[in-house]
Amino acid sequence: MTAVTFREERPGDEAAIHDLVRRAFIGRPYADGDEQDVIDRLRADGDLLLSLVAEHDGTIIGQITFSPALLANGDEGWVVLGPVAIDPAHQGKGLGRALIQAGEAIMQARGALGITVLGNPAIYGRFGYAQNTPMWLAGELGWAFQVKSLGGPIPATEQRYVRAFDPPAA
Repeated sequence: MTAVTFREERPGDEAAIHDLVRRAFIGRPYADGDEQDVIDRLRADGDLLLSLVAEHDGTIIGQITFSPALLANGDEGWVVLGPVAIDPAHQGKGLGRALIQAGEAIMQARGALGITVLGNPAIYGRFGYAQNTPMWLAGELGWAFQVKSLGGPIPATEQRYVRAFDPPAA
């Protein structure tokens, strides 16, 4: 296998990213089935802070998304990680780990104070994300909410998501 390269999303990548994310989440018990649409809505709303892709032989085989975290206390500088998608044929090879680490480094270099994620604590705990911090997410998914400071204190406040994470009205 030739090397995998990371780069930021470019115009023209949208359809490949949409298809990759859809395929990566098919049949996953934790998936809503609209992860690819969330990324499209983030892009359309101007809330896609970073879309980092992994490319192999000219094909996008992985993608990670970062968007603004909305904190109830008004603090800024916190970001949301996710979705993270790896082509099913390339899962289990460390590509997700590499994308997460590369994305975190970029967000830290851009001045992010910390990152939140909604996901499996057994997975994200390996990256330094913690549950039961002063920051929380209300609702039934609060158990999966995790926080990682990039240097400063974690504010005691509720986090909400930008509009793109809300399902469209029927």
